Amino acid sequence: MEILRPGLIDYPSGLAWQRALHVQVLEARGAGVRRGFVLLLQHDPPVVTVSRRPGAIKNVLASPEILAAHGVERHETDRGGDVTYHGPGQLVVYPMVDLNDLGVRIHGWIRLLEQVLIDSLGAFGLVAGRDPGATGVWVGRHSDDRDGEGGRKIAAIGVRVSRWATMHGLALNVDPDLSHFDLIVPCGLAGRPVTSIARECRDAGMALPTFDEVQAVVADRLIARLQDPSEFRDRAKSGED
Repeated sequence: MEILRPGLIDYPSGLAWQRALHVQVLEARGAGVRRGFVLLLQHDPPVVTVSRRPGAIKNVLASPEILAAHGVERHETDRGGDVTYHGPGQLVVYPMVDLNDLGVRIHGWIRLLEQVLIDSLGAFGLVAGRDPGATGVWVGRHSDDRDGEGGRKIAAIGVRVSRWATMHGLALNVDPDLSHFDLIVPCGLAGRPVTSIARECRDAGMALPTFDEVQAVVADRLIARLQDPSEFRDRAKSGED
């Protein structure tokens, strides 16, 4: 598993890099070799990405002129999910791995990524969890909240799996410009607040970790889960489609 840290990178360049690495993962499979990559980065300029889901574009609230005034680009993307935002201060993690090597299918892969984030946030004293009604990771939810309406979203997940090799991944709000989320309906979830590690730590009077510290912890937790993904395997499904 190769860990790559390009730092700040524009969205089209990051997408092209993912696609090139995805090809290498598939070529390695064909040669009988296991190979994987993880990109850890921040997107700059800030960008709103729109998936191919029908109607997703309606969740971009700002006109092209308003986006431009905020210095935010808009790009279409081939991941799952809806509309999301990426920008400086947000840790984006793109794993290109062969799910056949892990014995994991798509549902398990998403749950694995969520668990990486839950584990990582816990390392900084933040209690995070899943929402039964929405993919991603949330803070401030109560254990008896079953209606999918509670909590603040701190991380988004959107993936693409082609020939059982992954692209795209997760975006964790460390300390981004949260006002940029007002330009969209994040992930198509109207009325759901978005937060960050910085905001949660400040509100709780806790020390704020640096971006590098968060990046290091997320990378460590991801590698640990990739080394032992057994918890997320779906034994009812196997092979390549």
